[in-house]
Amino acid sequence: MKKAITAIVFFLLVSVLNIHAETIEVCSSCDVISIKEAISLAKDNDTIFIKKGTYKEFDIVINKPLTIIGENHPIIDGERKGEIFTIISDDVTIDGLFIINVGVSYTEDFAALRVRKSKNFVIKNIVLEKLFFGIYIEKSHHGKIYNNKIIGDAVEEHSSGNGIQLWYSKHIDIQHNFTQRVRDGIYLEFSDFCTIKNNVSTNNLRYGLHFMFSNNDIYENNQFENNGAGVAVMFSKNIKMSNNVFRKNWGSASYGMLLKEINDAEISGNTFEENTIGINIEGSNRITYKNNNFIKNGWAIKVRGACYTNTFTANNFLYNSFDLSYNSKMNDNIFDGNYWSNYTGYDLDKDGIGDIPYRPVKLFSYIVNRTPETIILLRSLFIDIIDFSEKVSPVFTPDNLLDSNPSIKKITW
Repeated sequence: MKKAITAIVFFLLVSVLNIHAETIEVCSSCDVISIKEAISLAKDNDTIFIKKGTYKEFDIVINKPLTIIGENHPIIDGERKGEIFTIISDDVTIDGLFIINVGVSYTEDFAALRVRKSKNFVIKNIVLEKLFFGIYIEKSHHGKIYNNKIIGDAVEEHSSGNGIQLWYSKHIDIQHNFTQRVRDGIYLEFSDFCTIKNNVSTNNLRYGLHFMFSNNDIYENNQFENNGAGVAVMFSKNIKMSNNVFRKNWGSASYGMLLKEINDAEISGNTFEENTIGINIEGSNRITYKNNNFIKNGWAIKVRGACYTNTFTANNFLYNSFDLSYNSKMNDNIFDGNYWSNYTGYDLDKDGIGDIPYRPVKLFSYIVNRTPETIILLRSLFIDIIDFSEKVSPVFTPDNLLDSNPSIKKITW
């Protein structure tokens, strides 16, 4: 009964607040001609409606609960003078603006739109161009970043910022955003319980996605393509990455995804296609890799060392130059029930499982790790001979590193 009464009182209070909320229009011929002036005049929970036009303003501080809506994406031009919007209040919504010309500073991370120590914010339908940092979330929680388009003009890493950055933030929902030509498309540091879903991050200088010290996050249905070094996932735990696409990240230091010091994670349903390295793994443990496609990569998976109790099941390894690279003679990981396009075994009992195990690590992969120049011999008969000899009698690769139940057919799920 007490809960019902509390709910009714809360509803009535919200209704009263909405009755008294007003809308302030901003335009060159309106009573209010600047966004700063509108914020100053507004009361809590008012709406500021910015009409189509160009507004040359920067250092706009939103210090009260407001909804700011743009008509047909009015242009907010910061003229490269500094940060443009800074939110320091709870319950702020910004919708439908075109923000350009963020200031560049090597001592301050100027952003087109910063949220500082706030909660319950919504940033949606924003277009950002000519930026330093795009959307910067700092020590904030329970916010939404939806349907934004962030296009930078970054040339060098040291003089560019990230598209969407979270720092010491929690419970942030990032969906349906497009980031391009910035340093890192999406960057998280010390940010937990976040959802990154249905985003496209492409043609960025460094990483399409980069996160460190961020736990219990979910990454689903994102596309990371043609980024300088791919995606970097470091020093985190309890991560779920599913149904993402990592494609065309090429270069001597590039990979679809780097895993470093990651524990207790689930990586499933992803596609790693045409990368120098599909997944580069180092110091990562208790990770489940399931239902992933590795297609036409240089290396599908490179295990650098200190990786224990990981399982690789029901994955498809299709036409990679090397399926697996391993730099240790010890193996504590399980490979079982995967499909390997290079498997040449047979299935006499027709149960869909190869009758002889598959050894995914080739001796030539071991040689190339130590002498990269030997890669020019990749398609030679000599390499086929030494790979066959290592498969028959393993000397340089772990004896127990094999898939005892290789699938005869490509796996569908």
